[in-house]
Amino acid sequence: MAEFTKILRGNEKDLTKRTILKRCILSLQHFVAMFGATILVPLLTGFDPLVTLFAAGCGTLIFHFVTGLKVPVFLGSSFAFIAPIMAVKEQYGDLSYASGAIMIAGLVYLLFSLIVKLMGYDILKKLFPTTVTGTMIIIIGLSLAPTAMNMSSSNWVISISTLITVVIFSTFFKGFLSMIPVLMGVLIGYLISVITGNVDFTAVTTSSWVSIPSFSLPKFSLDAISVTVPLVLATFMEHIGDITTNGAVVGKNFFKDPGLHKTLLGDGIATAFAGFVGAPANTTYSENTGVLAITKNYDPSIIRGAAFLAIIFSFLSKFGAILSTIPEAVIGGIGLMLFGMISSTGIRTIVNDNVDFSNSKNICIVSIMLTTGLSGIAIKLGNVEFKGVALAAIVGIILNLIIPDLNKKAKKDKI
Repeated sequence: MAEFTKILRGNEKDLTKRTILKRCILSLQHFVAMFGATILVPLLTGFDPLVTLFAAGCGTLIFHFVTGLKVPVFLGSSFAFIAPIMAVKEQYGDLSYASGAIMIAGLVYLLFSLIVKLMGYDILKKLFPTTVTGTMIIIIGLSLAPTAMNMSSSNWVISISTLITVVIFSTFFKGFLSMIPVLMGVLIGYLISVITGNVDFTAVTTSSWVSIPSFSLPKFSLDAISVTVPLVLATFMEHIGDITTNGAVVGKNFFKDPGLHKTLLGDGIATAFAGFVGAPANTTYSENTGVLAITKNYDPSIIRGAAFLAIIFSFLSKFGAILSTIPEAVIGGIGLMLFGMISSTGIRTIVNDNVDFSNSKNICIVSIMLTTGLSGIAIKLGNVEFKGVALAAIVGIILNLIIPDLNKKAKKDKI
């Protein structure tokens, strides 16, 4: 009971009415910040949005307990897994196999956590350099581009209007509104859809107000796992970046306390839990770190309040029915920006790490990864097929290990 009180109270000694109201508003702000991106993943992939909200809320609380209630991080749906989820869905026609693969991916995080605990972060950085992980992120975004075009083609007017809204809020607005362009794009696109008669409200009028989310148990397939698990390499680096940024905003070194191994452990268990209940993978959210920077309130209990809100909303079936009426063209319009942004993130990752493209090793790795990841070729090992991002990741890791760094050797010989 004392621990539960600590979750609600945070750093405050007394929970007065004024304090409770302030906390609710701050938590609601964090909920809004994560909402657009978290809901977009199930809308794109076919997962249940309410189950996704439940998994995000529970995953965030799991992360906070594992990290000793110290890190003000929210865990929402990961965009990195969209491509393999859709590939598995197309192959099996059943998202339960994607859930099983996501659950295994979460457990791989536990292995990373153990390696970091025993050997430190540097060993993983050597095995999975930015050259490999950054290129993986680029491939993820580019491989999803045709999906965005197909969805947008159902109604180009709505799609382009949604895209323009995202661009306007991203570039012309400042402060909090500039942080939720995706959410505003969905809202404006949906409003235009309603006005033009492109929304069917039958599901909303016939649904009940409250119900238990449509949880589903995972199913397991080697093919689905082989396509999905390599994405952990990209999300691992994403995790490192988010925890680093979060610590810089808050003014604390979370790599030391509670420790990178614990943040990885929390992220992994949260992702495995998401797969278990039938939701997309979780990941640490930079959107909420942005809110921390704006509000200057770094109390982790505020984030846990947002997690409780996510869980509460997951039981409002009328809310889920409204989400299900969002036209495909709206999601397509968001995708036109979002999938390009994913690729841009990969480019930024490579640039920020000062990857030297005068180095022939780096050129070879990136070039071969891009062609193998985007060409559509597949390699079969027994009953397991590797293609797309999964194949590119394996190729990148092997090339990084076997290609000598002649530039580095030449510099040493000069000295």
